[in-house]
Amino acid sequence: MHFEEDDVLLRIFIGESDVYRGKPVYEQIVLKARELKLSGATVVRGMMGFGAHSHMHSANVLSLSMDLPVVVEIVDKEENIEKLLPFLDKMLIEGLVTKESIHVYRYQA
Repeated sequence: MHFEEDDVLLRIFIGESDVYRGKPVYEQIVLKARELKLSGATVVRGMMGFGAHSHMHSANVLSLSMDLPVVVEIVDKEENIEKLLPFLDKMLIEGLVTKESIHVYRYQA
């Protein structure tokens, strides 16, 4: 059975080596999302990318990058996503955050 609803997708683009209070930024975002009881969060590690400074990050064996791109994705109602934004404002030094309206097909037993 599936349910349809309109939600918001929040994507946070950061670097793997970004830290906040001694812990990885992506980890802190996921922990905060859980604390706020958001629907869920997924961290995706990129194989290659570049950011605002055009510095290339790659998983290529020859480059041995320890700062690969990381994307944190969260899907929830807009009012719930809005609860996380002040935390991101406080924590992020560099990165990109996108928020878009989406139509969700939620499958569950």
